[in-house]
Amino acid sequence: MVKKTAEQIASRREEIVNACEKLYQTMSFKEITLKEIGEEVPFSRPTIYNSFQTKEEIFLALFEREYDRWNSDLVSILEENEKLGKEEISEKIARSLTDRVQLLKLLSMNNYDMEANSRTKLLTDFKKAYGRSIELFRMILSKFCPEKNETDIQNIIYIFFPFMFGIYPYAEVTEKQRAAMSEAGVNFVYRSVYEITYNCLIKLL
Repeated sequence: MVKKTAEQIASRREEIVNACEKLYQTMSFKEITLKEIGEEVPFSRPTIYNSFQTKEEIFLALFEREYDRWNSDLVSILEENEKLGKEEISEKIARSLTDRVQLLKLLSMNNYDMEANSRTKLLTDFKKAYGRSIELFRMILSKFCPEKNETDIQNIIYIFFPFMFGIYPYAEVTEKQRAAMSEAGVNFVYRSVYEITYNCLIKLL
């Protein structure tokens, strides 16, 4: 048996995550199975098990990658600006999440099940990416809002990060949901990811 190199293992792992991402564009978490993912990659299902033992582990890897992508956006905000006002901070972070709808969609899922059905090593890797987001957010506030002390910043983080779990369901409403809201007589005003995020941040800051 030919031993795979680290690069080959990483490449196959990426292919698996890419297949999951592709399916997640048109299917729900519940509908996607390891069999469905296996049909999207050019190798056998046993090969998938070399990298991931459960569907939840693949989604967790996708989740981690989405945080890494957002982290790159946060680094750009931090490094490419010398000074930002509260409106500009709110605008830039809102823009960054507008480009990360998949992250928001994953946040709206039942993360407890995803984490419970993943091995500790993969969960730790995910938590590192998540923790990096919190740290970068903290650094942005510390740099551009010098009037806020550590307690102020911590309070903003503990409001905004839980708030992110609810952005997707309010911004990405299906036609079925719209029809049901109309039938129920709910006077709901629809807002975009940008509007929801900006309005929250400007009030927090």
